[in-house]
Amino acid sequence: MCAARRTPDAAWVVAALALLAGCAAPRQGADGPGLAPAEARSALLRVLPERLDDRAGWAADIHGTLVALALPPTPSRLCAVVAVTEQESGFRVDPAVLGLAGIARREIDRRADELGVPDFAVRAALALRGPDGRSFGERLERVRTERELSEIWEDLIRTVPLGERLLAGYNPVRTGGPMQVSIAFAEAHAARRAYPYPLRVSVRREVFTRHGGLYFGTAHLLDYAAPYEHMLYRFADFNAGHWASRNAAFQAALAHASGRPLALDGDLLPGTRTAGPGQTEAAALALAGRLGMSERDIGRDLELGTEPGFEDSTLHRRVFELADTAAAQPLPRAVVPRIDLRSPKFTRKLTTEWFATRVDERYRRCMTRIAPADD
Repeated sequence: MCAARRTPDAAWVVAALALLAGCAAPRQGADGPGLAPAEARSALLRVLPERLDDRAGWAADIHGTLVALALPPTPSRLCAVVAVTEQESGFRVDPAVLGLAGIARREIDRRADELGVPDFAVRAALALRGPDGRSFGERLERVRTERELSEIWEDLIRTVPLGERLLAGYNPVRTGGPMQVSIAFAEAHAARRAYPYPLRVSVRREVFTRHGGLYFGTAHLLDYAAPYEHMLYRFADFNAGHWASRNAAFQAALAHASGRPLALDGDLLPGTRTAGPGQTEAAALALAGRLGMSERDIGRDLELGTEPGFEDSTLHRRVFELADTAAAQPLPRAVVPRIDLRSPKFTRKLTTEWFATRVDERYRRCMTRIAPADD
């Protein structure tokens, strides 16, 4: 998902913290060893939708994913996976997307315009017959799911003259599967950790299977160290990026300590620093004297924002010391990022807060049902 940031007024930053931090689910507590295989599958069968096809298969794949990732299958983790899957796809392995044919054609036209490819050449390319005998134009007109569109795009790359140069790396399908996980994340995860299932074609294709989509989606949700007491912030991170909730809380504390308005988007450094420091870095530099840190030290610690352990850095600790003192109370160490979401698939305005809250509501319901009923 692509997201647009908006910068808030300074006045509401601290006032909003209680709201943003107070929506959390009950404290997770210690993970413990997790449920035994039979117990975990039985627990999942209590919370999976009654009318879901192959409920036992879904339960086996969810449990198997946690085992493959060496994550104890606790009720909290099981419910987290169930909640995200229910929110993202309603337990459909390859969900249909409204208006996908138009989205695909606009992406092709946009890419052709970027490269100066004339319309007649685009029409000629779409008139070519693919491996199944149909023209690419015919297939695009009937495309319903992201898996279908991704496969059409792959066939275009292999079939169209200069397809590799024009289209490789520009597949418009960037998420997929039952948890709508980022394909780029899946490919990066598989590069650093062996994929536990047979790789039949590619990681991209595996995302569109039930076991593959659950595996990579669960990895994105749970397979990283985060200093959160509540699952809500992992749901926010699933949407906004790892450690976004931790970083947004730091931005809120920095805004309070510096008096500068900051977007609570979780991005501590701009994508490119050639244009100078971004808002977060500029606010930290304005406090350099009070922090007792050099420009170089501040920049070094901000670079930890995309890694575990930023919360243990000197910058993080000293900013919160200033902010906590100014507020006369400890400020939250995790805050749901304030991000407006944009995607051709959306038909209404959505935010990271909306997504995290909806998933958290599903998670809470699951947690009340997952324990076996008393005799």
